[in-house]
Formats: sequence, C-alpha cells, structure tokens
Amino acid sequence: MTTSARKSAEIKAIDPVWDAVRAGAQQIVTAEPSLSNLAYSTILNHETFEQALAHRLAARLHHDDVSADLIRQAFAETLADAPGIGEAARVDLAATLERDPACHRAIEPLLFFKGYQAIQTHRFAHAMYKAGRRDFALYLQSRASQVFQADINPAVPMGKGIMLDHGTGLVIGETAVVGDNVSMLQNVTLGGTGKSDQDRHPKIGNG
Repeated sequence: MTTSARKSAEIKAIDPVWDAVRAGAQQIVTAEPSLSNLAYSTILNHETFEQALAHRLAARLHHDDVSADLIRQAFAETLADAPGIGEAARVDLAATLERDPACHRAIEPLLFFKGYQAIQTHRFAHAMYKAGRRDFALYLQSRASQVFQADINPAVPMGKGIMLDHGTGLVIGETAVVGDNVSMLQNVTLGGTGKSDQDRHPKIGNG
C-alpha cells in the first residue's frame, strides 16, 4: 500500500459522525427489534455515511415516476463529482444534534427528521443543477416538496451547519442564498420581491 493510500484509509477510518450513527442503529436493533430491518438496510449494511445518506433519501423519495434505485444511482454519480455533500451533511447533522432539543442521537435526523432530509435532498439537487442536470434537480425539488413539505429551488446555494426544524412550509426561492450555521423553523418563506428577473430573493448571512 502506498503512503497516500494508507493515509486515505486512515482518514476514512476516523469518522466520528458515522460511528455515532452506527452506534445509534445498533441501539435500535437491541431496543426495538421490529425496526431491525430499517436499521440494517439504512445504516448497518453500508460502509460509509454517504452511502447510508443516499440510500435513506432515495427510499423516502421513491415514486413510480423515478424509482429509488435510479435516484440512488444518480446520487452516487453526484457524490463522485461533489464529495463535499457528505461533509456538509455531517455538519448539518451535528448542528441538528446541538441545536434541536428533541434530537438525542446522531441517527435520529438521518432516519426520522424530514427537515434534515429535505436539506440533504437539496444538496444533491443543487449539485446536479450546477452540473447541468437541471431536469433531475427540478424533479428532486418537486418530489421533496411533496414528501417533506419543504420547497427549495435547486439553484439556491446553501452553507454548512443548517438546522431545519420540522421543515413544514419552508419555501426558498431561486435567487436566495443561505449562509453557514443557520437555523430555520417551520413556515419560513424566502420569497420573491416582485421583480420579474435577476436578484429576487433574500440573502441569509452566516450565523
């Protein structure tokens, strides 16, 4: 093994967020055996946090129009080109665990919190939008709006450390910007100013 390969393996081995998520899955298997299949299929059968994230989101977004398998494939391709999605998703998870008093374990946002799932779906949609896959990005926006009740235009750049509590009723328009370390509750609208084009939506700064 080359030095660079060894360092890469060591970096992958040190992933406290993923370790905490897996520990939570093991707790579910022990405490609630009826949810064992969910814990294994979503978390424990995967090697990385990114794989588990893509699997969970695809399962939530599945529809006859575009199956979970096709969505997972698209997410895998997107992760290969935009690996920063995984880093941002980890920071969002940590922010949710820190700021949401109803969140007690790292696994909970990934499995159950639609606000967290909506933000992560947007991260994939935004990366696809930037890569020229506009139609797939718009499909994800539409489907996420149906499933999570949060409507975020795929053009919107989103910082890290986003905590979206509940998520129901969130609307963020095309030219909005959301910075790092932002918390939003339900029924937040970053809506248009009435202009017909160009810069039409609010900008949320860091913190």
